[in-house]
Amino acid sequence: MTRFNTLLFSFLFICLISSAQNLTHMSGSAYCSMKKSSGKTMMAKPFNSNAVLPHSYDVLKYKLDLDLYNCYSPPYPKSFSGSVVIDFRIDSSLNSIALNAENFSLVIDSVKFDGTSFVHANDILTIQLNGTYSPGETASVKIFYRHQNVVDNAFYVNSGFVFTDCEPEGARRWFPCWDKPSDKALLDLTAKVKSTVKLGSNGRLADSTIFGDVLTYHWISDQQVATYLMVMTSKVNYQLNISYWHKLSAPADSIPLRFYFNAGENPTPVSSIMPAMTDWFSENFIEHPFDKNGFATLNADFAWGGMENQTLTSICPGCWDEGLAAHEFAHQWFGDMITCATWADIWLNEGFATWSEPFWYESYGGYSAYKAAINSYANTYLSQNPGWAISEPSWAVTTPSVNVLFNYAITYTKGACVLHQLRYVLGDSLFFATLKSYCADTNLKFKSATIPDFIGKVNAVTGDDYTWFFDEWIYQPNHPVYQNTYNFESLGNNQWKVNFFMKQIQTNASFFKMPVEVMVRFSDGTDTTYRVINDVNYQGFSWTVDKRPVTLVFDPDKQIVLKAGGTVVGTDFTESVENKTFLFQNTPNPATNVTMISYYLPKSSHVRLELNNLNGNTVGTLVNEFQKMGKHEVSVDCKNLLPGSYIYTITTGEQVHHKKMVIVK
Repeated sequence: MTRFNTLLFSFLFICLISSAQNLTHMSGSAYCSMKKSSGKTMMAKPFNSNAVLPHSYDVLKYKLDLDLYNCYSPPYPKSFSGSVVIDFRIDSSLNSIALNAENFSLVIDSVKFDGTSFVHANDILTIQLNGTYSPGETASVKIFYRHQNVVDNAFYVNSGFVFTDCEPEGARRWFPCWDKPSDKALLDLTAKVKSTVKLGSNGRLADSTIFGDVLTYHWISDQQVATYLMVMTSKVNYQLNISYWHKLSAPADSIPLRFYFNAGENPTPVSSIMPAMTDWFSENFIEHPFDKNGFATLNADFAWGGMENQTLTSICPGCWDEGLAAHEFAHQWFGDMITCATWADIWLNEGFATWSEPFWYESYGGYSAYKAAINSYANTYLSQNPGWAISEPSWAVTTPSVNVLFNYAITYTKGACVLHQLRYVLGDSLFFATLKSYCADTNLKFKSATIPDFIGKVNAVTGDDYTWFFDEWIYQPNHPVYQNTYNFESLGNNQWKVNFFMKQIQTNASFFKMPVEVMVRFSDGTDTTYRVINDVNYQGFSWTVDKRPVTLVFDPDKQIVLKAGGTVVGTDFTESVENKTFLFQNTPNPATNVTMISYYLPKSSHVRLELNNLNGNTVGTLVNEFQKMGKHEVSVDCKNLLPGSYIYTITTGEQVHHKKMVIVK
């Protein structure tokens, strides 16, 4: 981190602490990004995250048994003893398994069950099995280990507080595991603590028993959890409020919402809205998928934002903020229920959760409240864009730095804006049908997903191929910069032609295909909005109208929020077409009896204009002659043409341009 960034985050930290109960000046996604990209979690010893481990098994369950009792008393040691039973299924023939286990944090004492010997070196625990296992067989190893009294920024102990914080790959610092998000597993956690301690974890509280001054908690997650989302959160004299959310599908049934907080805090700003927020997300995604949920405030070791641990979100001290809660709670669907399979798929977590915060505002403030927040995100991206794509394929193998992975402008704000633009492209009906189908897919629910999995869901629900959308907005960096022009032509007899020419001039990305809206306002105060597909650069459209146009507005509702540039009026198209022949869309289209094809020649040349069917056969030559520079129009008689789609092609010198027209009867 640069010295400037260090000073910046120090300043923001002071601001945060001084106004912890009044966080509405910053979005929840901004707090989340600050925490994950700049908090303490990753700043001591860097993760050995890119060691390539052989992985030919599927972890089914982690059963942890930890003795944390001494961690809650002075001098508050960070050491504890524990064991983990790992049940796994073999994917391909093997006689050993490799696990992540950082030597800096963990000492391995022994292994039992199906493990016979082990080697713990270079942050990898390799266990020799008691034989060779075949695909489909299951095995178990039990590992006895100790956590050392070290600061590893994954397992935290401080003055009666004990908690974990693991994204992206910190679980390996407090228990041996295969620490990648693609291999989710069930979790059974037992922890011994002092009798004055409250301890929360994933899933449901199976039981808690007390014997003398030792209190034992037993938490069970009946749904699979990614290792980075496994959590323990505990404190001496922790405050706890419990409320209940009644299921939409069965109102007589309810789940607990647990709110852990520090003395002097007031969780009401969040706890009071959680039933309504759970309703809203359940209605628009799928019904809340877990047996429990909740939030827990931590201490100054967790200075920023939140962490969406499955069913128990960690938040900074005093951070009972609506926006932060909406962002983190949306992760229970996008990130927890369905987890990014690799870090190249982080958009499925953070882009969706960031979008969900404005979507929550829409529940009570209407679309205008939603759009205002989206516009704010877009402004942040446009002012802070570092120039890389939302997803890089290499991240699936090599985990990027947290400053890249959790970059606010890219992963969060651009990620949310891309989802908004997908909503615009698909329309609300198909967009929300896609979200519901994605969440309900049994091949993805409680499992992991890739961005191509989501693209496949979009295509399946819509019945169309939207791969182009994700290629340009997810896998390509930057955004379009428009330099559009328009003019109006008087045709006489109270007829006018509106000519609109689209041009993208960005040099740091290729062309962005998008549906665009164009609003034309008329002298009588009325307006008409046209929606067309801008699928090639240097593309023009014309509309004939029967009242005088006075102005044209490109993207009047600012739905393409990720863009720069604009539209200006011009006397003709010569400023925009430069040395390119320009072929307009025919009007009307679809056509019945007759339609007009217009084109602009930047210089005099020989012109050949042909009409072809979709088989490539020429059905008519409309122009074949030398013509002067300027705009030309050709009337096409459609009465003898069969209904269907046709391609008209203009050839001028070395330039060839095509457009599609439709004839109906």
